[in-house]
Amino acid sequence: MQPGGQQHRGRRETTMAKRKRHSRAEIASKLAQANGLATQGKLQSDIARALGVSVMTLYRWRLAPPGPQPALVATAETRQPDRIRGADGRIAELQLENLRLRRLVTDLLLEKIKLEEAAQRQSSVA
Repeated sequence: MQPGGQQHRGRRETTMAKRKRHSRAEIASKLAQANGLATQGKLQSDIARALGVSVMTLYRWRLAPPGPQPALVATAETRQPDRIRGADGRIAELQLENLRLRRLVTDLLLEKIKLEEAAQRQSSVA
């Protein structure tokens, strides 16, 4: 036991980074950097390390829709007059399509990365 009633966890405690909440702007910037690194053929783990986040965090960021969450959009739409609601409906429809396309691209990128890593492992073994 350490002073103050805490147990010492050894090396792991010193290597764990503090949790940080990134702003939407930081996330967008880091995702743009990640996409640039991915097009250069970098591995997912290398990309995450370069950005200073975990692979899982990077994956979650790619899955999350950009901009306001759907609950916020729905409450904003209910306060709009009828003439503007049609435009908001079109925007919401486009946002949904954009979300689906982003997920498709993310899934394809992850599949590509998995295949590249498997090919790299096979070439290093042979």
